[in-house]
Amino acid sequence: MATLTSREEDYSRWYNELVVKADMAENSGVRGCMVIKPYGYAIWEKMQRQLDQMFKDTGHENAYFPIFIPKSYLSKEADHVEGFAKECAVVTHYRLKNAPDGSGVIVDPEAKLEEELIVRPTSETIIWNTYKNWVKSYRDLPILVNQWANVVRWEMRTRLFLRTAEFLWQEGHTAHATEEEAVIEAEKMLNVYADFVENFMGIPVIKGVKSPSERFAGAEETYSIEAMMQDGKALQAGTSHFLGQNFARAFDVKYQSKEGTQEYVWATSWGVSTRLIGALIMTHSDDRGLVLPPNIAPIQVVIVPVHRTDEQLETISRVANDIRSQLGNKGISVKYDDRNEYKPGWKFNEYELKGIPVRITIGPKDLENNQVEIARRDTLEKHFTPIEGVAEHVRNLLKEIQDNIYAKAKEHRDSLITKVDTYEEFKRVLDEEGGFILAHWDGSAEVEEKIKNETKATIRCIPLDAEEEDGVCVYSGNPSKKRVLFARAY
Repeated sequence: MATLTSREEDYSRWYNELVVKADMAENSGVRGCMVIKPYGYAIWEKMQRQLDQMFKDTGHENAYFPIFIPKSYLSKEADHVEGFAKECAVVTHYRLKNAPDGSGVIVDPEAKLEEELIVRPTSETIIWNTYKNWVKSYRDLPILVNQWANVVRWEMRTRLFLRTAEFLWQEGHTAHATEEEAVIEAEKMLNVYADFVENFMGIPVIKGVKSPSERFAGAEETYSIEAMMQDGKALQAGTSHFLGQNFARAFDVKYQSKEGTQEYVWATSWGVSTRLIGALIMTHSDDRGLVLPPNIAPIQVVIVPVHRTDEQLETISRVANDIRSQLGNKGISVKYDDRNEYKPGWKFNEYELKGIPVRITIGPKDLENNQVEIARRDTLEKHFTPIEGVAEHVRNLLKEIQDNIYAKAKEHRDSLITKVDTYEEFKRVLDEEGGFILAHWDGSAEVEEKIKNETKATIRCIPLDAEEEDGVCVYSGNPSKKRVLFARAY
């Protein structure tokens, strides 16, 4: 098995190597786009299934809207177009033809579209143009819709999962009769994301609101969950936006109230993407490979036989298949790897690299002793357990591993939260330790921009649980009532 560059030596290279060597994704023939391989996609599918159920449990339904958006739609909401204009891919023609000189194909100049189309960077405009036809009365509200889709944002510097020109995501788009309902929805979905990321992905997050300059283009308020990676950089793990009536006004979406008046609808949108897979890798994994929390691992347990003869394999297989059946009955996903082409040592390294939470090894001596060997990926510890009761033992162990992975990540995250009171200390901590910095800010966009330009640190969020505290801004010295969360970020 090929070894990985260590995180300490080169964190970025370690990450890129791990994604490829663990068979999760690779760069494609299209610049800036990735191929998500079956193992990486299996992780996304498990995330998708869980989130989809959480959305449906909160009353949402799935729908699908076009990938192409007329350019005129995007221009209807001024802040929105300003926020996405530099990332848009534009379709101008609809046909190719053979080049006259036989050199290949060219765009047919006679096949120019009457109106250029934007390849979906996000769907607010196409959806709100549709909602105009759906909403007539207060009886039509709320609309609680989610879409699973791909989007295109023309990134110049890309990295697998973290930043690619095309990526997969879900985007919720809801319409409400009142401002209060819309705000409750935006906050509810932020909490759904936090629940999922913490309890399924094992990643601790800080919930907060974005500063005005960091809000989603067209939003009145953006809520986010912020996570901390092992290298001391932050990653935005999910956002939920209160859009006010901006899109309803832009697309003239009104409803008749119970009192008979015409009112503009209130809106939210919210989303997470395959970027979360990057967060999963960078939060938990080590120099040996992936470390996957059991709740999100496509394969939670792998069983590897160790044998010299076909007769031994046959005997081991009977026991292994019985264990696999018992685990399956408890809802645990299991793979039994009885391939003869690969030696056990190769398999051990392969499943360690891929982050399988639990490995069960069974050999002839184990059968003689009525036991199996258990190896856990999170701590690399091994122990023996009786064959009788092994399924219950593994179920309890998976819960223990899930809790341990989260606790380890939280301990690391908490060790990288530092309160500072001066700009000198701010810069020193940022350069020497990294992580989250809690510092006073005077609320001005000018100071925020200066700090960003001088240090590359941004305000990740204003924590929802931040307490009122008299202080002075670390940069300007102006009065401040609350600390905000700064960090360098992906």
